[in-house]
Amino acid sequence: MSLPSSSIPAAASLPTLDLSRYYGSSEGRAGFVAELRHVLHAHGFFYLTGHGVDPKLIEDVVSTAKRFFALPLEEKLAIEMVKSPHFRGYNRAGQERTRGERDWREQLDINTEGEAAEIGPDTPPWKRLQGPNQWPAGLPELRPLLLAYQAEVTRIGIDILKAIAVALGQPEDVFAEIYEPQPSQFLKIIRYPGREVAETDQGVGAHKDGGFVTVLLQDTTPGLRVRTEEGEWIGAPPVSGTFVINTGELLELATNGFVRADVHDVVAPPAGVERFSVAFFLGSRPDATIPVIALPDELKRAERGISVDPLNPIFREVGINQLKSRLRSHPDVAEVHHADLVRTILVG
Repeated sequence: MSLPSSSIPAAASLPTLDLSRYYGSSEGRAGFVAELRHVLHAHGFFYLTGHGVDPKLIEDVVSTAKRFFALPLEEKLAIEMVKSPHFRGYNRAGQERTRGERDWREQLDINTEGEAAEIGPDTPPWKRLQGPNQWPAGLPELRPLLLAYQAEVTRIGIDILKAIAVALGQPEDVFAEIYEPQPSQFLKIIRYPGREVAETDQGVGAHKDGGFVTVLLQDTTPGLRVRTEEGEWIGAPPVSGTFVINTGELLELATNGFVRADVHDVVAPPAGVERFSVAFFLGSRPDATIPVIALPDELKRAERGISVDPLNPIFREVGINQLKSRLRSHPDVAEVHHADLVRTILVG
């Protein structure tokens, strides 16, 4: 296994990897795995081609998302997130927060469809996140479309996770024990209004993603930036036919920092311009605890340890991490439905 040299300067742009090579010839698979290993250690962000998602599905998701955001405000507010104790539903621009500051994007959040758990005094608090999604009555086609897309990007995320395992010198299914039989399938359709609406340039504040991998679909307007270990910001503009993939904190935890979970943000578009994207976050089962994987010696020597943010600590208990993230990001929902958890998880 070859390791990236620490003397290699930060890349000027994100690399592109072709997932079909992983399922091709033995030479193609080996080349893909070697490139992936380099990216995982260097910055954890790349463009993905060869993913096999029907372009018609992608086109339909983007066009229907735009139709959702064009609905009258009162129809969107009928499924406002504050009405859901499970943190599902619509948010107006400025409602979600990153590190306490407003993110200027409106969005619809869904996750795995399910029934609400019966909550008692001994129920793990993260079970409050489980439950049904909220769907707009005036756009009934959105539900089957987004659930079909959710299934496809789940497939991609798991395929990438298998390839990551191999790149780390592990069995392909090493992560299966912490995501099977049902991973977290968090999906957002997002609209960023222009600066005539946004009060700052923070489309989304600088942060790391908390799951295994993120599968991001961008429309046509740029805005995503990635911060390197050296502090340089790299633009990640839309590239037709690709997804942007990035690794999250669960992989940083599992590899003691060999895999990077890079800081990134989104800059609000100029006045008169909209930006649309669809973000999918593949996460672990909420009742799992993230282990530390025993990497091969040559990779272990390159471990950097876990990055620590005193304002946002991460835990190996997946459900607590997921719950903490939602409580912090949506203080209005937390206040209405989970005031007791705010005191114990965010304060205590």
